[in-house]
Amino acid sequence: MALDHALTPEGALPVDGTAGTLIARIWLAGKGPAVVRVDADGVYDLTRRFPTIADILSETHPAAAVNAATPSGRIGALADILAASAPDRRRADEAHFLAPQDIQPVKAAGVTFAASMLERVIEEQAKGDPARAEAVREAVREKVGDDLSKVEPGSEAAEELKLRLIELGVWSQYLEVGIGPYAEIFTKCPPMAAVGTGAMIGLRPDSDWNNPEPEVVLVIAPTGQIVGATLGNDVNLRDIEGRSALLLGRAKDNNASCALGPFIRLFDQSFGIDDVRQAVVTLLLTGTDNFRMEGASSMGEISRDPEALAEATLSSAHQYPDGAFLMCGTMFAPTDLRDGEGFTHKLDDVVEIATPTLGRLANKVTTTDQAPPWTFGVRELMRSLAARGLG
Repeated sequence: MALDHALTPEGALPVDGTAGTLIARIWLAGKGPAVVRVDADGVYDLTRRFPTIADILSETHPAAAVNAATPSGRIGALADILAASAPDRRRADEAHFLAPQDIQPVKAAGVTFAASMLERVIEEQAKGDPARAEAVREAVREKVGDDLSKVEPGSEAAEELKLRLIELGVWSQYLEVGIGPYAEIFTKCPPMAAVGTGAMIGLRPDSDWNNPEPEVVLVIAPTGQIVGATLGNDVNLRDIEGRSALLLGRAKDNNASCALGPFIRLFDQSFGIDDVRQAVVTLLLTGTDNFRMEGASSMGEISRDPEALAEATLSSAHQYPDGAFLMCGTMFAPTDLRDGEGFTHKLDDVVEIATPTLGRLANKVTTTDQAPPWTFGVRELMRSLAARGLG
C-alpha cells in the first residue's frame, strides 16, 4: 500500500535524509504534544527548551538554536513513530506525528499560478457544476488564452489585459487577484487545527467536485522573515467555491481539511529560500478503484515570489506574534477523467505530496464528519504544557 511506504524513513525524509535541520511535533503518550528534532539516530524531545514551535520561530537564528539545544531525551526511532502515524494505528498511548503547526494560523495564497487561475475562472463560470466544466473550459480558453504565466501581476501589461478581458465580458475576481496588484491571502485553518502525515483528511459530505492541492508551505517568523518550509495539502472543494467566492470559508476551512508535514525544514547552510523557489512538488493519488493520478507543481512558475507573498501576509498592516504558515498555492488543477467525468475524490484515496528537499506528506481521504473531530486546541495545549512544568 502506498501509505505504508510514505510512512517509512525512506519514504518520508528529504532526499538528503537528516542532513538539514528538521523539526516536527509528536504526540507523547501520557503527556501531550512535543516539539522534536529529527536526527539520524532518532527523534529527540526539545519541548523543555522550546515548548512550542512559536518559541523556535522567535529565535534570531532558528536553525542554529535548534542545533545547539540539548534534548531532554530520545523519544524513539523515526521508523517506529512514522509507522504509528498510520490512520489505523494512531492512538493516544503511542507516539505519532502531528502537524508541525501549533499556535500559528495557516494562511493560504490563492490564484498564484496561471494554470490554476484559469481553473478558478472555469469553476466560477460553471457555477460549481462539474458537468458544465469542460464546455466552459473550452469557451474561456478561446477568449482568454491558456498562457497567462508571462503576465507580471500589477504591471501595466496586466492592467491592459484586464481592460481587454472586461471588454470581452470574461473578467473575473480570480483574474483580479491573479494578475492584479494585490495577492489573495485567506485563512486555511486556525492554530492547532491542521493534521499531520498519516492522518485522515476530510471532505465535506455535501461536496461532489473536489481535489487535493499539493503545495509548498512557508514557515514565517513573527518578524515576517521566512525561516523554513514544509509541505501541505490545501484540500479544495471546487463545487462549493464555484457557486460563490463568498463560500470560500465553507470550501476551505473544515475539520481535517489542511494537512501539513511531515517536518519543517529550517533554513540553514543546506537549505534556503532559493531551494523553495526551485522546488517541484509532485502528487501521487491512488484509489481503491485502481485509479491512479500523477501531477506536479513547479514553484518556478509561480506568479508572485514567495517573499512577496510572505510580505503580503505579515507586515505593518497585520502582525502574527507567534509566526504564521503560508501555503503558496499550486499550478495543479486536475482534469483527469474518473468514471467518465472530471476528477473528484473518492473515500480512501491515498494522497502523497513530495519534493526532494522536504520529503513526503501522505494522507487518506474521508469525510469531515468521519475524520476524528478537532478537540485539542490552544487551551488544551497550555494545560498540557503547564502540567509538565513547561511554558
